[in-house]
Amino acid sequence: MISHDRFRKSSFSGAGGCVEARLLPDGRVALRDSKDLSVPPNHFSPTAWEAFLAGIRAGEFDLG
Repeated sequence: MISHDRFRKSSFSGAGGCVEARLLPDGRVALRDSKDLSVPPNHFSPTAWEAFLAGIRAGEFDLG
């Protein structure tokens, strides 16, 4: 679950770097790369975030 108070990493992530997500007070989602915290996070609207999650669930990003 995405948190308002801090960035969260998926429980599926290994020991290496991963993408982390945080829900912002205005409803947007911030994503960052945990390997390089000097890079500012990307921000996505709730609509864009839901479309991304729907694509994941539909297998749109599967490599096989």
